[in-house]
Amino acid sequence: MTNLVYLVPLFPLIGFLINGIGWRRIPKTAGGVIGSLAILASFAVSLGIFFEVKNAGTATTVHLFDFIRSGKLIIPFAFQVDALSSLFLLIITGIGFLIHVYSTSYMHEDEGMVKYFAYLNLFVFSMLLLVLGANYLIMFIGWEGVGLCSYLLIGFWFKNRDYTNAAKKAFVMNRIGDLGFLVGMLMVLFHFGTLTYADFFGQLQGASSGDSIYTWIAICFFIGATGKSAQIPLYTWLPDAMAGPTPVSALIHAATMVTAGIYMIARSSALYNLAPFALNLVAYIGLATALLAATIAMRQYDIKKVLAYSTVSQLGFMFLALGVGAYTTAVFHVMTHAFFKALLFLGSGSVIHAMGGEQDIRKMGGLGKHMRITQITFLIGCLAIAGIPGFSGFFSKDEILASAFAHNPVLFYLALAGAMMTAFYMFRLYFLTFTGPFRGTHDQEHHLHESPAAITIPLIVLAILSVVGGYVGLPPVISEHHTFNTYLAPVVSNFNVHHLEHATEWMLMGVSTTLVIVMIIVAYSVTKRPNFIPNTGFAAVLENKWYVDELYDIIIVRPLNGVSNAFNRFVEKAGIDGMVNGVGKTVRWGSDRMRMLQTGQVGFYIFVMVIGITVLFALSFFWNL
Repeated sequence: MTNLVYLVPLFPLIGFLINGIGWRRIPKTAGGVIGSLAILASFAVSLGIFFEVKNAGTATTVHLFDFIRSGKLIIPFAFQVDALSSLFLLIITGIGFLIHVYSTSYMHEDEGMVKYFAYLNLFVFSMLLLVLGANYLIMFIGWEGVGLCSYLLIGFWFKNRDYTNAAKKAFVMNRIGDLGFLVGMLMVLFHFGTLTYADFFGQLQGASSGDSIYTWIAICFFIGATGKSAQIPLYTWLPDAMAGPTPVSALIHAATMVTAGIYMIARSSALYNLAPFALNLVAYIGLATALLAATIAMRQYDIKKVLAYSTVSQLGFMFLALGVGAYTTAVFHVMTHAFFKALLFLGSGSVIHAMGGEQDIRKMGGLGKHMRITQITFLIGCLAIAGIPGFSGFFSKDEILASAFAHNPVLFYLALAGAMMTAFYMFRLYFLTFTGPFRGTHDQEHHLHESPAAITIPLIVLAILSVVGGYVGLPPVISEHHTFNTYLAPVVSNFNVHHLEHATEWMLMGVSTTLVIVMIIVAYSVTKRPNFIPNTGFAAVLENKWYVDELYDIIIVRPLNGVSNAFNRFVEKAGIDGMVNGVGKTVRWGSDRMRMLQTGQVGFYIFVMVIGITVLFALSFFWNL
């Protein structure tokens, strides 16, 4: 089955080509079926590869052809099949398939549905290329591919100017991060003469930490990760990406794109083990992002914006885990987060569908009576992300908190504050949406209904995964055998992580669970009689997202616009245009003068001819002298 790994990205590519070429002629239902079957076929192959890797426990490189061959430089187009890539294959194709099925109903009224599925297939293809590549160049091709697809999908409804601007913002901010990744890749090529993982990591074996080249490469890679995975300072594109259709948000936030940065650092763990400064930077940036995004989420009223900032915050937790050397813990949270975040986004889409496009939670309330399946599955998602024991998010988040405590207790206390805010804003969202009296219009209330099966079935499957998905990583106080870490051990293992006493671990779990439950009670108290008066003071600062967008506008956008306008006025128009226009005007002026010599009088022409011959004779005479 491993030798058939090329089929995994090939099926979505075929789906993209069929729907992309024939999107004007293919019926909408057929386009949805083609797009979904392509991902289902990839999932079936990925499942076979996963179990083969699990049983064999070895890594395999499948060489397809030489992509670049120049002198001693050989970069193959090859796929890396190991525990890490096979796990991501399951997440991408499994969650991706459920989102495709969901989209067949959600997008059925859209005229561009077939084109939409073509973009979705291309998105999945690019992400699969990213995780399968056996070298950084193939990863970079997939990296750029998901950036392009996010631009196409975020701006899918391109007739809306705001949506187009959101797509451009995502594209530009990702390019900034991509430049860092590209520079890091060139440094690897220049200093180590290869981009292939096996060759590069082989040269790192036995090396001692502290060499500045390791630190610089690791920092450049991390800059790339901040763009794709929405970390400070390149995170502001992700909340604006909510302009795209809701299933696209689920795909970006759960199964693709934002997990790319986590994957890249986990894949490069051998490098980061040699760069302690870069690891600390990753941890501090991740923690700061988790806290900043959580504070913003507490005062948002758009159901998708709350979830978007929640994603930014959860990604911060994953980077915190990477920064303290708990690579497998970060990947573990990627998996559980994919389950419950896809569930929450698709659940919000079900709510928006029932509300006729309304996304403001101040105009909702009491939807649980009309949408029981959506309510129950959404509640399971909230319990999972809040870290309630028994749900998947509890196991992965508990590992992150324990790793942070072992590394530095200050990191633990700050991360615990982030976890408490997570519980508050998620249950504030749940209570305002599904409980209490309905606050929308009479017309909206009249049309409230549960979504069709194509929407609710993916919700039920994801809800089940959000419960059971965490049991592959039981904490040491329950079981010393960590199935998830054992599976990843041949490829990725944690670095310099201290083990805690069982008593300490019980204490940490007890404290975090108690505080999370307290925050849920606080959220219930606050939303029991909601008061939506305009925010003032610090609450207004949070509602306006710490004015970060406005700050970027002042220190980056406006100065760049000023410089661009100056170049446009003095260089483009007065300089280049002036020179080109000046040549044209000079030629035209000269032609006008020369045209006056064409009088049509033969006598004048003979006179000029005689003058010319005289001048030639005179010149000839003086020249001979």
